[in-house]
Amino acid sequence: MEDTDRLAADYANARTAEQPYERIRAAVSWSAILAGATGMAAFALILLTLGTGLGLSSISPWPGSGAHAKTFGVAAVIWICVTQVMSAGLGGYLAGRLRRHWPGIGTDETHFRDTAHGFLAWALATVVTAAFLTSAVSGLTRAGVSAGAQSAERMAAGAGTLNRGNAFVAYNTWPMGYLIDGMLRPPAGAAANAGASAGSAASDASGADQVFASAQQRQEIVRIFLNSQPASGTLSPEDTDYVASIVAQRTGLAPADARARVTTTWSRLQEKAQAEESAARAAVETARKATVQVTLWLFVSLLMGAFAASLMATIGGRMREF
Repeated sequence: MEDTDRLAADYANARTAEQPYERIRAAVSWSAILAGATGMAAFALILLTLGTGLGLSSISPWPGSGAHAKTFGVAAVIWICVTQVMSAGLGGYLAGRLRRHWPGIGTDETHFRDTAHGFLAWALATVVTAAFLTSAVSGLTRAGVSAGAQSAERMAAGAGTLNRGNAFVAYNTWPMGYLIDGMLRPPAGAAANAGASAGSAASDASGADQVFASAQQRQEIVRIFLNSQPASGTLSPEDTDYVASIVAQRTGLAPADARARVTTTWSRLQEKAQAEESAARAAVETARKATVQVTLWLFVSLLMGAFAASLMATIGGRMREF
């Protein structure tokens, strides 16, 4: 009985003595991982700052100076990849070199743990960095994708398609106002008839009333154009005849000539609207392609960083054992 009690006491003492040793043999050294992730994030910030400075020094708003846009894009991609590899390599090496010693385990297990430490350091640094940069990256992505859409909105505002409720705003937006002014402009060599601007019913009105009537007619023409443009892209015969009568009163042209001027103005408005729409679609497509390329290369650079961190952690861990 005494021998049994003595063996139990010796076993308990041995287990108590082994506990600190077991803690030392923990498979994951979070302090080393945190140190590697911190070094990785700091070094990446330094390299990105340097790359930003070099990039801004290589471009110029003046024509014929600075790097070409394509060259600048390729250089930026290369620098991002280099930044990932160098910073991840440093962080992985620190995580492997600073981890605890693992006595009594095989070489394969040590190699796996070192690789895991490098990968975890890279993952922690990436997640923390992404948490700080999520809002900025999201804003840049949205700005890039919506650049063409905003251009399309400005085009539509100029053509009047977005301002159907406010003819005054549409008239004062290019090219609507310019085209209507050209349509109501008296022909070369003809004397402008100020009294005709308000029609025969207002021939005896004062100058202020004439100006007001002229503005009302211009806004009415804008409303007619806005009503026809988004619906079918064609101006109805009734609207064409009415606008032609206003043009004839304002310019003194014959009805046929006034109708031809209305038709020409409408065609020019449609051409400009289509040209602006094509430019807007091209801007959207360019922004989409740029976003896709940036995303794919960012994916590639992250993979390179993960590999570099894991590899350098094994090198640091091997040096830790010697």
